[in-house]
Amino acid sequence: MHAAPDILLVEDDASVREAVVDYLGAHGLQVRAVADGAAMDLRLRERRPDLVVLDLMLPGEDGLSICRRLAAAGPPVLVVSALGAATDRIVGLELGAADYLGKPFEPRELLARIRAVLRRNRPPGETVPAFEFADWRFDADARRLQRADGSEVALTPGEAALLQVFVERPARTLTRQMLLDLVHGDVEAPYDRAIDLAVSRLRRKLEGAGDGQAIETVRGAGYRFRLPVRRG
Repeated sequence: MHAAPDILLVEDDASVREAVVDYLGAHGLQVRAVADGAAMDLRLRERRPDLVVLDLMLPGEDGLSICRRLAAAGPPVLVVSALGAATDRIVGLELGAADYLGKPFEPRELLARIRAVLRRNRPPGETVPAFEFADWRFDADARRLQRADGSEVALTPGEAALLQVFVERPARTLTRQMLLDLVHGDVEAPYDRAIDLAVSRLRRKLEGAGDGQAIETVRGAGYRFRLPVRRG
C-alpha cells in the first residue's frame, strides 16, 4: 500500500497546530507539526515531506525567509497567513510558494488546497495503483472501470473520485462530510445531497459487482464499500 502523504506543518499557535493535525490525520494524511523554523529544519533532516504548510507569522526566522529557503531545493510550500492583503499573497507566491491560504480558514478548504498541490507535484511516472474487487478492475489514474468481460463502464470525474475514495478505504464507514472532503471538489456541488446522488449513480454503474450491493448505506452514519479490494 502507498504511504499516506507526509505533511510538515509549521505553525506557532498550539491550538491551531492541534486542530490541523487532528483534522488532516482523520482524512488520511500523516502530519508532523512544529512551532518555528529551527524545529522545521530538524524535521527536514529526518526526512523530506511531500508538502510544507507554512505560517508566515513565526517567532525567530519569519515565514517569508523560510519560504525563500525551501523554494531553492525543498518540498512544495502552502503558505497560510493572517496577512490577507493581495500584496502579501503575491509576495508569497513570487517567493516560490505553491499556494496561499488566508487565515482564518476552513479545515475543508485547507485539505482541498493540500490535495490540489500534491496532485500538481506528483513525481513524473508515479501512478495511482489499479484496484480489483469481485471481477471488476478500476484504474484510478485513467478513470477506467472494467467488468470481468473487459467491457468498460463510463465514469464522470466525480464518480471516479468517489469510487477511488471507497476502494482505498474498503469496509470503513465514511460519513457524508468525510466523502465531501475526500473527493475535494470533484463532486458537482458541496452539500450532502450531492453525495447521496453521486453514490446512487455510482451504485447503478456497479450493479453486478460481487454478490450484492457494493456500496452499503450505514443508517445514521454514512456509506461503506463492502467488497474486498486488491491493489493491482
